Amino acid sequence: MNTDDSEPAIADEVDLERVADTAAHTGEGPLWHADEKRLYWVDIPAGRLYRYDPSTGRNETAYETDGTPLGGYTIEADGALLVFTHGAIERFVPGADTTERVATVDAKTRFNDVIADPEGRVFAGTMPGETALGDLYRIDRDGSAELVMPSVDIPNGMGFSADESTFYFTESEARRIDAYDYDRSTGAISDRRTFVGVPADDGVPDGLTVDATGHVWSARWNGNRVVRYDPAGRPRDAIELPARKVSSVTFGGSAYEDLYLTTALTDGDRTTEGTGAGALFRVPDVGVRGRPEFRSRIATE
Repeated sequence: MNTDDSEPAIADEVDLERVADTAAHTGEGPLWHADEKRLYWVDIPAGRLYRYDPSTGRNETAYETDGTPLGGYTIEADGALLVFTHGAIERFVPGADTTERVATVDAKTRFNDVIADPEGRVFAGTMPGETALGDLYRIDRDGSAELVMPSVDIPNGMGFSADESTFYFTESEARRIDAYDYDRSTGAISDRRTFVGVPADDGVPDGLTVDATGHVWSARWNGNRVVRYDPAGRPRDAIELPARKVSSVTFGGSAYEDLYLTTALTDGDRTTEGTGAGALFRVPDVGVRGRPEFRSRIATE
């Protein structure tokens, strides 16, 4: 798809690997844990946090709730994880048997996508319910929460520009990725404008990540692919997957050279959802590099 030879592009031919064939109902939220050299990801309704080790090829359950959906998580500055369920934010130390509640948000529904900002705060979206749309909260480092954006029709993938001046935010059912001015000192976002509008025949924008060149990668639920946009919002590259519901994307590996993608198998039928639906995929050495995601620092001081 790349239309400009001067733009950094992905490899001409990518090697798409199915690295964990779990048939997850809603695989989501992949994050590379550089300390462990492993990739974490979740199956939301199962309340299950997976951990994939590329050195062994093993994918295992690292943490499981008591049946509560696990909407998202962040990696803390010290390597622990914060898991977000329905209003509850709990600290999980890999290998431990229990979690510790560090914050509570008076949310109407479960959390969906979450992301740490450069200062260790967390932006966290919640799903729409029967009588109201979703919301976007900011959880500050002292554990307090502020509603920063009410009435969002499925808050989803978020990210920050390379210079940390712009916050990207996906509103899935509006088929739009917006850009906001971001103030690192306060965590405030302002001046909303449309970064990308997604046509109705191109799936629904879901999770996203930003690579080292400032290009935005957006997963396509019901779109069978991930699309890479330049900083002006123009599509430059795309990778097709054997799964209709591509839910999220991140970079991993020692130099963040590998691209990881999660998918969903919501109806349990791969004849309609695609032969790879619900699996975790990797594109090794995709041709561009990612960068480490920011780490949260909630209630640690």
